Amino acid sequence: MPSFERPGVTLHYEEHGTGFPVLLLAPGGMNSTVAAWDNAPWNPVTHLAQRYRVIAMDQRNAGASVAEVHGSDGWDTYTADQLALLDHLGVDECAVLGMCIGGAFIANLLVTAPQRVRAAVALQPVGRADNQHLFEEKFDEWRAGIEADHPGVPDDDWAAFRTNMWGGGGMLYSVPDEALAHVATPWLVLMGIDDFHPEPVSRRLAGLAPGAELVERWKVEPHVADGRAAVDRFLAAHLV
Repeated sequence: MPSFERPGVTLHYEEHGTGFPVLLLAPGGMNSTVAAWDNAPWNPVTHLAQRYRVIAMDQRNAGASVAEVHGSDGWDTYTADQLALLDHLGVDECAVLGMCIGGAFIANLLVTAPQRVRAAVALQPVGRADNQHLFEEKFDEWRAGIEADHPGVPDDDWAAFRTNMWGGGGMLYSVPDEALAHVATPWLVLMGIDDFHPEPVSRRLAGLAPGAELVERWKVEPHVADGRAAVDRFLAAHLV
């Protein structure tokens, strides 16, 4: 897996296929890695590489990517990593497909750099629904797994980082809801149905973002093929 360095972080990524670039932002919460796509209902790395240039990445301090930890870290830190990787690869414009935390990453990309994203697909995006404690617990589990590699980081910095990720924003945690109302980028939302990926958040997102469409059934049989086909149609319609 090739790597790319920017100040304070080494990002590992993969490229597959040719065509219009599609950036993949994997599920797994703070452990968002390329390998996590193997557990999805279908693997977009292999599927989309038949038609597009697929760029998949391990987010910082997940998988093979390593980074410093600071109390100022948050959603913008991840967005800066993602945009820097696109710059490194010479990609001015792309589509983005994300699952779980990937939906929140997408939202911040669309608010921060809308000119870089032609179309977006969010599979079961994370969302706020009396569940903040669940994400904080997952953050603490992730911290426990990497803390030995970051000696000297004060508890206050870890706490600030956790608050920056899961203590603010709107229904997607990463951006205020009012910012989503101004997103004009075409956006396909495949609905979530559990505590981490609440159905009401997917529905509200599809209703709030002007360019959004909603697919309700896609994750389990007999609907997996239909959901995949909906993604294929959506991307084909916008990546021309």
